Amino acid sequence: MANLHPHKSQLVKKDPYLKPFREALQRRMERARLRELQLTDGQCTLSDLANGHLYYGLHKTAEGWVFREKAPNAVALYLYGDFSEWQIRPEFALTSIGDGDWEIRLPEGTLKHGMLYKLWMVWHTGADERLPAYVQRVVQDDVTKVFSAQVWEPDAYEWKNPLPPKPRHPLIYEAHVGMSSQEAKISSYHEFQETILPRIKELGYNTIQLMAIQEHPYYGSFGYQVSNFFAPSFRFGTPEELMELIDTAHGMGISVILDVIHSHAVKNEKEGIGAFDGSDYLYTHHGEKGHHKVWDSRCFDYGKTETIHFLLSNLKYWMQKFHFDGFRFDGVTSMCYFDHGLGVDFLSYDQYFNENVDEDAITYLTLANRLVRELRPDVLTIAEDVSGMPGMAFPTEEGGIGFDFRMSMGIADFWIKTLKTRSDDEWNMGELFFKMTDRRAEEETISYVECHDQALVGDKTLIFRMIDEYMYDAMSVFVQNLTVDRGVALHKLIRLVTLTLCSGGYLNFMGNEFGHPEWIDFPREGNGWSYQYARRQWDLADDNTLKYSGLNRFDRDMIHCVKENKMLEFAPVELCENDGDKVLAFRRGDCVVVFNFHPEKSFTDYTIFCEPGEYQIVLNSDDPVYHGFGNIDTKMTYRTMPFEGKNRLLLYLPSRTAIVLRKILDITEIC
Repeated sequence: MANLHPHKSQLVKKDPYLKPFREALQRRMERARLRELQLTDGQCTLSDLANGHLYYGLHKTAEGWVFREKAPNAVALYLYGDFSEWQIRPEFALTSIGDGDWEIRLPEGTLKHGMLYKLWMVWHTGADERLPAYVQRVVQDDVTKVFSAQVWEPDAYEWKNPLPPKPRHPLIYEAHVGMSSQEAKISSYHEFQETILPRIKELGYNTIQLMAIQEHPYYGSFGYQVSNFFAPSFRFGTPEELMELIDTAHGMGISVILDVIHSHAVKNEKEGIGAFDGSDYLYTHHGEKGHHKVWDSRCFDYGKTETIHFLLSNLKYWMQKFHFDGFRFDGVTSMCYFDHGLGVDFLSYDQYFNENVDEDAITYLTLANRLVRELRPDVLTIAEDVSGMPGMAFPTEEGGIGFDFRMSMGIADFWIKTLKTRSDDEWNMGELFFKMTDRRAEEETISYVECHDQALVGDKTLIFRMIDEYMYDAMSVFVQNLTVDRGVALHKLIRLVTLTLCSGGYLNFMGNEFGHPEWIDFPREGNGWSYQYARRQWDLADDNTLKYSGLNRFDRDMIHCVKENKMLEFAPVELCENDGDKVLAFRRGDCVVVFNFHPEKSFTDYTIFCEPGEYQIVLNSDDPVYHGFGNIDTKMTYRTMPFEGKNRLLLYLPSRTAIVLRKILDITEIC
């Protein structure tokens, strides 16, 4: 039952700048509470409400089959397909059962597993084919490229492994199943399970974020133009093969979250939900408001009960049927603002509380976070929000929207801007530390150097920006090239400083850990429908004669080092920030992390003030195993010495290197 007792927002305690908006925050909190009460009538839970996938669509019964659809603007509906020889027949007409719902019951034997079918939708001004809004299996004809719903009733999948515990600090491997093959083709759930899961396990990531799972008619959309929200993409295999992939990851102790698209829908009408029942407002906004001009897609109307029911049911479906451990919500900024945040610099708190804010969207996101935690308290939710909306990653019961983390999208922008506009000797250590740790007081974030966005055609990955054409002929360990040396060194340092200064978690896109060359370009007319750039060249990471292999090993050891030393359990404490020397050092728990970003200067006996003790190097970016130059003796131990009433380490810091030292012995404080 919905909580009938009002609470006061606690956000102002975290951020005094929100004091002028105290009443607006309270109204926002009350709005979500009242909306939940309205939806549940105070008699059930959100979970009881979110069962649209169990009611609508095609379902097996003891007598045969039942199919239901919501289409309030329709005047007639028909099922047709293999079973009717693709003819519209009166015996397959649906019956209106009230409230815009339609139903048909079919006897045993009418439908069989694997049959194809569609809806014929008739409204006052026209008629056309549709795929059911809640359809759970869609396939595309190889020749005609036409999509159809498919009857899918296989033997139930038997889950083998328990759900893994929620990672306190998610170390996320962002992955696209289809482009995960070495070969120029669309890979499968099974191939990903067999070949990529072991790599992720070895690297040490504790969470996988799967992209492009919800069905999408255009493969080149990267999965972000969804047509069928309840159907796992047919391109990669069967639903049961996706279940097995997730189950296998769970057996490895790895959580799997879904990159869920609730920010918009593909505008396609035959395959998707655009103008589904002849109207353009069943699930989306009417008229111009319902069209995203930049994404060329349809915008949901989060104020409609049908929309909230549809989207909440979608979350419950993916959690319960496929055992996803959480969600990364795409396009949250676009959801929260009527102008979608396009071209907007969020510089004033007024921008979070004005007529441009879609309060219905904020209410929906709040209810979504309440629902998934009602289903499973340890679920993981992440918001892709660039606006910095207050309370985005703050508990709903305290006045927040309820996400665990917000994507720290500004960090990737910072690295791109730094490499594009500043020479290496212009890097500012104070700014670097600030940018890596900058976040709202009430929230934790997911930091990343680059996700899939920075790798798309028309852009460049970080290492491609630094090495460019030399990646084709100078990555051999037998070739000496100053540009490659710089790129390889900075690739390691940039990732290490981003990870070790993150506030909550860290993300890496598939293949970027070893500096995957070139860009991502899905097959399209402009490239001759080629898969050449929609794949991953894993052989580069496995070839010890190429420097990609050293980057891969460094990423693996970096992740394991942070996990094994529980570094993210402790807030970073700055120890040294010398902009002239380009040296930055900080402590996290028992570890001291030291960077020398200087492009030329190495330092002998460099002073780093820290806690007294004896320290040992546990990670060294200059180690030859990472294709560094081996200028640091990692077998040495370092003992603090008294200096001007403090304790200091004296370290050798070669140019463009980073080391992580762990305290292995406490000694008496030196005064």
